[in-house]
Amino acid sequence: MRTMSEAREGRATGALEEVAVAEGSPIAELVPRVAEGTVVILRNANGSRRAVGLGLGLRTKINANIGTSADASDLEEELRKLDVAVEAGADAVMDLSTGGDLDEIRRAILGASKVPVGSVPIYQAAVRARRSGEGMVHMTADDLLGAVRDHAEDGMDFVTVHCGVTREVAEHCRTSKRLADVVSRGGSFLMEWMSYNHAENPFYERYDDLLDIAAEHDMTLSLGDGLRPGALADANDSAQIAELTVISELVERARDRDVQVIVEGPGHVPLDLVESSVHLEKSLCKGAPFYVLGPLVTDVAPGYDHIGAAIGGAVAAAAGADFLCYVTPAEHLRLPTLDDVREGVYTLRVAAHAADIAKGVPGAREWDDRVSRARKALDWDTVLSMSLDPDRARTIREASLPADDELCTMCGEFCAVRKMTDVRGSEGE
Repeated sequence: MRTMSEAREGRATGALEEVAVAEGSPIAELVPRVAEGTVVILRNANGSRRAVGLGLGLRTKINANIGTSADASDLEEELRKLDVAVEAGADAVMDLSTGGDLDEIRRAILGASKVPVGSVPIYQAAVRARRSGEGMVHMTADDLLGAVRDHAEDGMDFVTVHCGVTREVAEHCRTSKRLADVVSRGGSFLMEWMSYNHAENPFYERYDDLLDIAAEHDMTLSLGDGLRPGALADANDSAQIAELTVISELVERARDRDVQVIVEGPGHVPLDLVESSVHLEKSLCKGAPFYVLGPLVTDVAPGYDHIGAAIGGAVAAAAGADFLCYVTPAEHLRLPTLDDVREGVYTLRVAAHAADIAKGVPGAREWDDRVSRARKALDWDTVLSMSLDPDRARTIREASLPADDELCTMCGEFCAVRKMTDVRGSEGE
């Protein structure tokens, strides 16, 4: 059963029902949102992983990127990263592998994951072309679509496809004299391919064939931002807006075919432009769920880019972004370690939760209030167990315990919470 088709008939698939329970949202509210495309349910028809909902009225979700490279390819390590990401609370993962046996890696991750899995099939097509000795500029449209089909048949829940990087859009990029040019791997592959072959982007030219594959497998298309800004100076330039305009048209074509679609966004964006960037996407793309990388709000923080991403992510999600791709401390420097993955997920979860409070997502503020009540009561067990990361909170507290176990070593005997409890108690006497 296709999720959007069923919703347009007023029916809920099992995956949609699962999301309704997880979100505490009435099915009667979710069905029309899925039908119109403002909510998307991530689950391939061939998959058995947890269904996850993205979009209007739902909790902001976190994606964690994992995957190998030509310089670092260890399947067992990537599976450990998968486990760490899910244990830390990632709602989905993406396999961005470009090194090793890509089929084996993809299928292993799909088989081991409890959450939806995404991928970028053009990576597979490019690696195959390189290994054949021909080079990626000799990829054919059938090679690119074949990679998408392979991923769909294996059960991929969503795939990134850079359909909006057309020849006309590429010309905007060439004339805009960007500071960082093109930083998306998929975008750069297509820019090189179009330049060499003097031909249109196959993902755009054969978009109907792409929709056929997605419809057959109930696989969500994530319309990638191949020209996302890789520097603050490039944010909201003519190339980025031109691509988003094409993507907005492709959103409508996907919905006309009952194919679920989300839209990817920047990238590097100055803090004062984050909110307007989200509003622009939501307006042009008729409320399609928005999937953003951060966004990072400064270019000067290698080693701390997860914090820059959390700042941008909180503002973006509060403004309406639905899906935050994590950024780890290793961003721009190397593949992430297990610790980097964990740090990246938790850091972006803070941002997502802060945004959910601002958006009024049901249950978000209540969580904070329960922790605050426990803190006021000096109920440390409840405070620690209900924290976003209970293990870390407990480890930090236990590293410096006071003589009086009701207190902490920051305030000790001058604890304001205890003092005011005593004051209020005496006032009532």
